[in-house]
Amino acid sequence: MDAGSCNGCEIEIAGAFNPVYDAERYGARLVASPRHADVALVTGPVTRNMAEPLRRTVAAMPEPRLVVAIGDCAINCGEFAGGYGVEGAVSDVVPVDLAVPGCPPEPGEIVAALRRVTGR
Repeated sequence: MDAGSCNGCEIEIAGAFNPVYDAERYGARLVASPRHADVALVTGPVTRNMAEPLRRTVAAMPEPRLVVAIGDCAINCGEFAGGYGVEGAVSDVVPVDLAVPGCPPEPGEIVAALRRVTGR
């Protein structure tokens, strides 16, 4: 879920699922609905307009659910810290289970995080 990012992390997440990194071989799949998701990948600082949708998205996920903050902005707001439209980091809005630092993190680091949560 993009909570207010510059889209750099989304590009790297897409790269993690391309044929080179192939995150699907470790049991990770991208799904269209939070009701089908075990893990939420959240990018960007959480903007004021996205705080409630993020809460609702995570609440719609079945238990047990995990939230992974992808990128520096998701972890500590990065370049957007202190901005008037920023609610805060992902962990300020929903509980975060794993953080992947970087601006943006490389696809290999995202795959490693997914392997940690899938146990593969």
